[in-house]
Order: sequence, then structure tokens, then C-alpha cells
Amino acid sequence: MRTLAHGLRSSLTFVIGIPLTAACAVAAILHTLVRPPGGFLDRIPHFWGRTWCRAAGVKLTVEGLERIDTNQVYVVISNHQSAFDIFAHFAALPVPIRFLAKRELFKIPLFGTAMRRIGIVEVDRGAGRATHQAVNRGAAQNMALGRSLMIYPEGTRSRDGAMLPFKKGAFAIARNLRVPILPTAITGSREVWSPGSKMIRPGHITVTILDPVSTENMTLRDLGGMTNQAFSAIARVADIEATAEPSDSRT
Repeated sequence: MRTLAHGLRSSLTFVIGIPLTAACAVAAILHTLVRPPGGFLDRIPHFWGRTWCRAAGVKLTVEGLERIDTNQVYVVISNHQSAFDIFAHFAALPVPIRFLAKRELFKIPLFGTAMRRIGIVEVDRGAGRATHQAVNRGAAQNMALGRSLMIYPEGTRSRDGAMLPFKKGAFAIARNLRVPILPTAITGSREVWSPGSKMIRPGHITVTILDPVSTENMTLRDLGGMTNQAFSAIARVADIEATAEPSDSRT
């Protein structure tokens, strides 16, 4: 019976979520044709994330909201347990955020156009140095509009639930743009939507916001230490095991 209930919930979630995504994409495109960025446009991703959570039967708890200055832009980082993390972070954070997304997603009709219009940053992993330049440029453009950049430093979802070593790219971007790092830890999302599964299950997701980390006066030599400290802080809160020591991380 539980499997049947989960199957019905999954079907309901997609029946609501897919048309919702299309409607939000159209709304974003139309808005950018007639109005400048900001305001309503920044509320669309938040609404999209919250509605996916409600459709899936997810109870979302956000801890540490008092640590966020809503007038500040950040490079927000988190562990990455599930594709559902994106919905949860859009819903949880009280500041407008934009993600990095792989180039292939921008080829999806309507959805790809909407992502460009709202400021999602395109990543072409085969472009080498040009990718870093494009990401820095996209991050700077978003931050000039008051948006924070959300990055998962593991680079991919964990397949077994253990945290992967953090790459240094998010920390380098924050240093280059002289904005704080805002670490967050997410728990429960893997149980809601496991990697490789087509089944979405009701559950409880918690997003914990940790203390911001200043990048003022930070040097290139400090990147490794800051990466390791953020990794350890998130791992402690998420209470999950790492697959490797954080010091093994690479840029």
C-alpha cells in the first residue's frame, strides 16, 4: 500500500509540477519582454520551488534565517543530495538566487529560454577557461541586480548520500567579486527523491543556514582552507559522512 501511495503522490507531483514549470517559464519570458528585472521576476523561482514542495507533500523547515542580511548578495553553497535540492533552496531562501546549470538544459524548448531570461548561469564544462570567464561574468551580472549565486561545490549529486569533496570554484568566485560565502546544509531531500529514482516521496526537508563567511582580504592561498572549513561545517550540520577528506578537493 505504501508503494502505491508513493506512486500516486509521484504522479500527482509531476502532473502539477510539469505544467507549473511551463507556466512559470512563460510568465518569466513575458515579464522580461515588458518589464525590467526584479520584483515579480524574482518571485517566480520562489513560487515555483514552494509549489513543487507542496505538490510532493514535502514539509520544508528553514533554520538560521536570522543569519541572512536580505540587503546583501552572497555566493550560497550547500551539500547536494538530490535533484529536489533546487526546489528546496528556491523555496527556502529569503533572497533571490540564481543557479549554475549545464549547457544541455538550455536546449530544452521554452525552459531554456526562460532560464536565460531570469539569469540562470550557463556552464559549458567542455569550454575550459572560457567557462570560468562566463560563470564569473554571469555571477557579476546577477549580483549587480541584487541576486545571489547558488552553487553546489561537490559539482554533482552524491549517489550514495556521502558528501563528495568540495571544489574551490565557488570560493574563487566569491573572492573575485568580494562577496561573502553563505554556507547552507540540506537534509531529507535524498529520502524525498533519491538519485536515479523516478519516485518522489513525501518527507521532511530541512535547510539550515550557517554563519556567512567574509572574503574580505582573502588571498588565493586562503582558498583551500576556506573550502575545507565550509565543507566541515556543512558536514557537521548535515550529519553525513564524507567520501574523502575535504583537503582532497580540487579547483
